[in-house]
Amino acid sequence: MRRENQSSVSEFLLLGLPIWPEQQGLFFILFLSIYLTTVLGNLLIILLIWLDSRLHTPMYFFLSHLAFTDVSFSSVTVPKMLMDMQAKFKSIAYVGCISQMYFFIFFTDLDSFLITSMAYD
Repeated sequence: MRRENQSSVSEFLLLGLPIWPEQQGLFFILFLSIYLTTVLGNLLIILLIWLDSRLHTPMYFFLSHLAFTDVSFSSVTVPKMLMDMQAKFKSIAYVGCISQMYFFIFFTDLDSFLITSMAYD
């Protein structure tokens, strides 16, 4: 009789950053402030371009989409990282890992496409 591996992977354990437990709060605040600055700054760019009719030119069209891509790109990975910094058991489900990788690669490619389009413009 032939033996086969019958195990399946349902989640991955995450090691996280190699920081001391006393410094976790400091790093959490640091990464949260950087994330919030990124999101709020890019949303401000999108809002200003949307409100000012003088900025409705192709360059600003691409810039607003680049800002949206940056918000999306950051929002794919950072919230999970922040959540895991505060959790005792750090894991990600297989489907969550695949979804996160898909959107990470998608927004990376979209970012490159937009930068290329802006360079052509």
